[in-house]
Amino acid sequence: MDPGKKKLLSIDGGGIRGVLALGALKKIEDIVKAKCGPQTRLADYFDYISGTSTGAIVATGLATGMTVDDILAFYKEAGAQMFVKANLLRRLRYKFEDEPLARKLRDVFGADTTFGSSKIKTLLMMVMRNATTDSPWPLSNNPHAKYNNNGRADDNLKFPLWQLVRASTAAPTYFPPEVIVLPGDEKVKEKEFVFVDGGVTMYNNPAFQMFLMATLDRYWPKAPDKRWKAGVDDMLIVSVGTGTAANVNEGLEPEDMNLIYNASTIPSALMFAAQTEQDLLCRVFGKCVAGEPIDREIGDLFGSAGPLSGPGKLFSYARYDADLSREGLNRLGCPDIEPETVQKLDSVDGIDELWHVGVKVGEKVKPEHFAGF
Repeated sequence: MDPGKKKLLSIDGGGIRGVLALGALKKIEDIVKAKCGPQTRLADYFDYISGTSTGAIVATGLATGMTVDDILAFYKEAGAQMFVKANLLRRLRYKFEDEPLARKLRDVFGADTTFGSSKIKTLLMMVMRNATTDSPWPLSNNPHAKYNNNGRADDNLKFPLWQLVRASTAAPTYFPPEVIVLPGDEKVKEKEFVFVDGGVTMYNNPAFQMFLMATLDRYWPKAPDKRWKAGVDDMLIVSVGTGTAANVNEGLEPEDMNLIYNASTIPSALMFAAQTEQDLLCRVFGKCVAGEPIDREIGDLFGSAGPLSGPGKLFSYARYDADLSREGLNRLGCPDIEPETVQKLDSVDGIDELWHVGVKVGEKVKPEHFAGF
């Protein structure tokens, strides 16, 4: 196994609410700079960074050496252009045009930058859903992975980086899907796949899947001895959310749940369920050092007993997120921010408020959460 302690960072999906995650990441970046030097980037500190949907944008930005301020500037400059309304006919299928977002991603990450590029300074994982095969696709640039092989015609490392990010952000009903053509030769025919947002898989929060891809030998078939060692003193997983709102549909009546309602709410419902389940798995199998209560029944699981306990836990784990309900915002110290402004996945007008909430979440990030790493 690769020697040394490993630090892994995961960012949830959540549309424009990725700005909230940036607020918390700013505090993490400040802590890392204070410890390691003012020029340190999160790509210098974390060994593996993962993200789904908007989290894939943030993760890829960090993995390529961007600062949190750089990525925040991207959201502020590109936010309105990312959510350009589709024409009325197309709006029957999706709300926004894809080309403005695609153009911005090409500009930021480079049209010719591939998933195997040396510009990516860490291991990077992002999640999308292959609608053609009806399966989740968590892709990593791990050079020891089965399909990351220059000798293969279908080498995943040859994919354009920007296009994989675009595929991971193609939220159904919000954006049209992304079509990616696998490379081919005389042995492997060219194949076209249709991809949509990874948020409609179980990995809208990709933290636990990232852990598996770092430690499971099947994800390292070309060098299984290089897979990473698990253990509370050997691995730290930091997971950053984009906000939740359990009572967003308060007052809902059964007759309100028509086809249009379901089409617009199912993606966010799947995202909420997925990120909660992944968070739960990390707290059960890891030693949780930071995180708000998951619900009133199980709480925060600090020091809980389960299938693993004490020194048998597989990693240290910190989770930072916000409850975007009225009560949650009040507890966070944001009584002047309206929940409706920060709950929507496409609330471009709420970027400043989302940043403010994220900074408040960042106040919960403490240097001691990184002790030993």
